[in-house]
Amino acid sequence: MDSLWAKTSGLPQFEPLNKELRTDVLIIGGGMAGVLCAYYLAGAGVDYALVEADRLCGGITKNTTAKITSQHGLIYDKLIKSFGLETARLYLRANQEALARFRELCRNIDCDFEEKDAFVYSLTDRRKIEREIAALERLGFPAVFEERLPLPFSVAGAVRFPGQAQFHPLKFIGALVRGLRIFEHTKVLELGPGKAVTTGGTVSADKIIIATHFPILNKHGGYFLKLYQQRSYVLALEGAPDLGGMYIDERPQGLSFRNYGGALLLGGGSHRTGKPGGWQELESFARRHYPGTRSTARWATQDCMSLDGVPYIGQYAKGTPDLYTATGFNKWGMTSSMAAATLLRDLVLGRANEYAQVFRPSRRALRPQLAVNGFEAAVSLLTLTVPRCPHMGCALKYNAAEHSWDCPCHGSRFGQDGALIDNPATDDIADAFEK
Repeated sequence: MDSLWAKTSGLPQFEPLNKELRTDVLIIGGGMAGVLCAYYLAGAGVDYALVEADRLCGGITKNTTAKITSQHGLIYDKLIKSFGLETARLYLRANQEALARFRELCRNIDCDFEEKDAFVYSLTDRRKIEREIAALERLGFPAVFEERLPLPFSVAGAVRFPGQAQFHPLKFIGALVRGLRIFEHTKVLELGPGKAVTTGGTVSADKIIIATHFPILNKHGGYFLKLYQQRSYVLALEGAPDLGGMYIDERPQGLSFRNYGGALLLGGGSHRTGKPGGWQELESFARRHYPGTRSTARWATQDCMSLDGVPYIGQYAKGTPDLYTATGFNKWGMTSSMAAATLLRDLVLGRANEYAQVFRPSRRALRPQLAVNGFEAAVSLLTLTVPRCPHMGCALKYNAAEHSWDCPCHGSRFGQDGALIDNPATDDIADAFEK
C-alpha cells in the first residue's frame, strides 16, 4: 500500500518538541503546504516553527500523483460564470505563478522534475471542451483543442495546457526541509488564541497557520459544512507505454494517466470518503487495455473538496485575525500548496496580495454542495451504529478495500485497531470511547 514516492525516497527525521517554545508564527501540519509555508517564512526572516503529529508528508502528500499544473479540470468556464472574468484570471495567474516557483526551485533540486503538457479530455461531450477553450481564450491562455490522444480509447475532445510539469514530491521535500525548524511526532492537543498545547510542550505564537489538510478546529469557520473528502486510487503499471503527458477525465469518476520512470500511474475510482470503493475498476481497466503489465505499487489518496472548486486560503474565520488556514485543494494539491504558502506568508507579514480575495475562506457558502454535505452529515448522525467518529459523532463505515473505518461526514479514517489515520478527527476511536 506504499506509494511509488514512498518506495523510492526517504525523508530526513526531526526530533519531537520537548520544551516550552515561543515563536512568531506556528505552522501546524507537515505536508506540502505546511513545509512550503515554513520555507517561505524562513526566507522572509520570520521566526517560525512547524509541528507535525507524525512524520513529514506521512499523510496526503506522499500519496499525490504529483502533477504541477494550473489545469484543474474544466474549471475556467465555471469560474467565469460563477465569479466573473477577473477572478478567473487571478486564479489562473496564481497557479501559473505557483508552477513557475516550482520550476525555479527544482532547478537546484534532484526531484525528477519534467515539463509535460497537461490534458483534460471528455469521452462524450465535445461542447464542454469547446466552452473551456473559449473561456481560456478570453483569459489569454494558449490552450489547444485536441481530438486524438495516445490513450487506449477515443475521446470527444481535450484541452491541452502546454508547459505544465510533474515531479517526485518526496525527493523535492527532502531537499527543501534541510535547515528548517521542524518538530515531528509533536501532536497538538489543544488550540487557543496565541497558544497550542502539544505532546512536547506549549507553543506560544503571535500567529498560527493550520495546514492539516482538513482544518482541525471546529468552532470557527464552518469547515465541517464547507468541505467534504473524496478518496481515489492509483496503480503503478510496469510495462505500459509512455504517454508523453498528463491526462485526466473531466468527469469526477474518470481516469487519470501520467508516467514516472518506467511506470504508468493509472488513477481513478473517486468516491466520497465513507462510501464503497477500491482498486477493482483500475485493475479491470489495466487487464483490458494494458495486458501484460505488472502492478508494482498501489495506493489511495484523499482530497478535501470545497463548495465552489476554489481552495480556502487565508484568515481561518472572520473573528480570528491571527489564525490562518489552507485547505480545500480539490485534487490539485501541488500548485495550491505553493499558492497558499506565498499568500499566507504575505498575510502574516501584513503585505497586500492580489489573490487574497480569490481564496478567502469567508466567501459566500450558499452552493448546492452545501446541502449535500448537510444531508450526508444528518444521515450519518442519525444512523444508530458504532463505532462513531470522535470528530462530530458520525457513524463510521467499514472500508473493506483498505481495512479501515471511514467517516462519510467529514472524511476521518481509522485503522482496524481504532488508531487515527486521517483527520479532521484528532483522537483515536478508543480515546473517544474512554471520554
